[in-house]
Amino acid sequence: MAHTNESIVSEFVLLGLSNSWELQLFFFAIFSIVYVTSVLGNVMIIIVIFSDSNLNSPMYFLLSNLSFIDICQSNFATPKMLIDFFIERKTISFEGCMAQIFLLHSFVGSEMMLLVAMAYDRFVAICKPLHYNTIMNPRLCIIFVSVSWAVGILHSVSHLVFTVDLPFCGPNEVDSFFCDLPLVIKLACMDTYGMEVMTLTNSGLISLSCFLALIISYTVILITVRHQSSSGSSKALSTLTAHITVVILFFGPCIYFYIWPFSRLSVDKYLSVFYTVCTPLLNPIIYSLRNEDVKSAMRKLRNHHVNSWKN
Repeated sequence: MAHTNESIVSEFVLLGLSNSWELQLFFFAIFSIVYVTSVLGNVMIIIVIFSDSNLNSPMYFLLSNLSFIDICQSNFATPKMLIDFFIERKTISFEGCMAQIFLLHSFVGSEMMLLVAMAYDRFVAICKPLHYNTIMNPRLCIIFVSVSWAVGILHSVSHLVFTVDLPFCGPNEVDSFFCDLPLVIKLACMDTYGMEVMTLTNSGLISLSCFLALIISYTVILITVRHQSSSGSSKALSTLTAHITVVILFFGPCIYFYIWPFSRLSVDKYLSVFYTVCTPLLNPIIYSLRNEDVKSAMRKLRNHHVNSWKN
């Protein structure tokens, strides 16, 4: 990535979460545990889903892709943040900063679309159970995943294509632990009002439209369930709570940042930690602890390896 000749900033300084050495050690211990647990948990979900034939269904195919996105999101900024806890002057190159912006918005945009696809899967499972296998065929599942990644990447590129050519001539301090797009835009040596409005419109459009689609889907599902009492609907509904929980915890801070992206408070950097570091942990915790099929598959996989070691 190249930037214009007006840009004399070759690196950005990340102010991080705190200047206190004791707090940084505390954060390092906590976030190291969260990071390792998140990555291993999501890797385990992918392994379990692909190793158990009973989980060979569209819902678990989409869930495994959600786990993959969460693994990617865990790694775009968290490893650097953990290393930076031991570095007094936390810097990131211009190219590295643009890469973080691109990766974050790609993963977040993709996850939003994938959550919509998973909501549609639950809609079909509960509202049209007899046609589920016909509608949710492998081809449609692949289309859902492909479209999710395409939308995420296009969403990210639409931000980056304007940001990369902004004139950065100082200051270069970003009050966060990663290159947060609104904070980086504010450092440009020009009037960025138009850029801020465009960023708000772009990000707000995708987040609010996905959130409204999810609300409508889950409302229709809940209304349908009230008029049904079949065991199939009960089983499909049992997974619905987990989906709704993930949606609320994922879109809550997301919509907050997109509605007020350029009016940041000091506490917002800690909400960013939850959004970027802790959110990927929700997938393995919620779907593994609340899903009997996943827990059963994990027990079978564990017993298989235990028996293999004994033999």
